[in-house]
Amino acid sequence: MTDRPLRIVIGADHRGNAPAQAICEHLKRAGHDVSIVGVCEGPCDYPDQAYIVGKAISAGEADFGILICGTSIGMSIAANKIDGVRAAVVHDELTAGLSRAHNDSNVLCLSGDLLGQRLMERIVDIWLASSFEGGRHERRTRKIAAIERGEDPRNMS
Repeated sequence: MTDRPLRIVIGADHRGNAPAQAICEHLKRAGHDVSIVGVCEGPCDYPDQAYIVGKAISAGEADFGILICGTSIGMSIAANKIDGVRAAVVHDELTAGLSRAHNDSNVLCLSGDLLGQRLMERIVDIWLASSFEGGRHERRTRKIAAIERGEDPRNMS
């Protein structure tokens, strides 16, 4: 990681709003530059928040994104449609670290319905503290980027 505070953008639908607020405060206490985008007061559609967070990552306006909806699946699907976004559904500490180490994930997708607040905070902390390992994993992330460009990844070595 880096010694400077990370720029983190958080998006949530109505089912992830309360956990998102708590995670935002948790990360601010840790010294990070955190903002919640696309706040919804009542029921809202998760693709809207996934789009806002994904675009911030794609444009380099934030280092990392966090998305929270009921299951985290819809947010992940929507966010991964944006070039440069590698959104990972994470439900435990192990996959938090591996999603960064092996997949260089830059958007963390969490379930507001299935995870408790303390577990979510541990997942976020592990995810942010983990680094991409590169090596054979870098070849694979380059293939993901090729797919984004509409290229056949099988033509790459």
